[in-house]
Amino acid sequence: MRTTDARVVAFAVACSAALAAMAPAAAQSLYKYRDARGVWVYTDRPPEAAVSFEQVPIERSAVKPGIEIFERERADGTYVLAARNSFYGTVQIAFELLTTSSVTADVPQRGNRILEPRSDTELFPLIGVYPNEPVQIEYGFQYLHGHPGAKHVPEEPYRLPYALATEFIVSQAYPDVVTHSDGANRYAIDFVMPVGTGIYAARSGIVIEVASDHYESGVDLAADGPRANIVRILHADGTMALYAHLNWNSIRVAPGQRVARGEYLADSGNTGFSTGPHLHFVVQRNAGGIMESVPIVFQGPGGAIVGVETGDSPTAY
Repeated sequence: MRTTDARVVAFAVACSAALAAMAPAAAQSLYKYRDARGVWVYTDRPPEAAVSFEQVPIERSAVKPGIEIFERERADGTYVLAARNSFYGTVQIAFELLTTSSVTADVPQRGNRILEPRSDTELFPLIGVYPNEPVQIEYGFQYLHGHPGAKHVPEEPYRLPYALATEFIVSQAYPDVVTHSDGANRYAIDFVMPVGTGIYAARSGIVIEVASDHYESGVDLAADGPRANIVRILHADGTMALYAHLNWNSIRVAPGQRVARGEYLADSGNTGFSTGPHLHFVVQRNAGGIMESVPIVFQGPGGAIVGVETGDSPTAY
């Protein structure tokens, strides 16, 4: 999991209004339902079959989405600790209370919750020991994109993520795991390409995360890893494609936007943990609280299915 936070919350203070300043754009709806195979589907289109579904209204925004923990007062005057997910996809959160003051002993010390897209979720009630004394807690939390247990069931082979009829050398692919040794990147593929090469969606989906303001690279994983420009796209089966090391200020999609297979996303670059210009492409799923990469195949000539290995130069069809 990623993105930790810790702070003190005094329930005498009004809840944060950080999302109130969001600039709304075109309204959309997110549909959630199970298909005939029992797989959760998240899409901006209603299901064609007669199945039950949940419809969540969403609005695109230029403000970077995230996770916020805040206090909320119920109508009966009691308080709860709540989590706000402003991402356009499901997020799993793990929280832990670090210290408490004037709180009853039955408050849970840690827990996990599933946060639906663009929603507020109550974590637990907090009841003070003394009626007139503010409750204070210090907490930490981590979150992970995706619904735990999502299954990788693509409708068709992936499209290579660059312009049709072009080819680029694969510098690293499974089972070569020189820098892809963790589970989240084991099946990632690195394509060597000049900075400024157009990058296109390998599969349709909804953009859930964008980072576009980094312009440097380095070989210190801890320091340079978070500085990669990325686009993360949620697929209909709950898996997510990550396009990383993108060029500074070239990303032309925004969170909440639906992109079609083959749609232009950004230019390739050399940002973050990188030894040279390339595209890092990987498909991942939330495997019960752990980000896990999955093996993929691409569309080849005549509709053939092709895999890629280190040293290949696959052509996009």
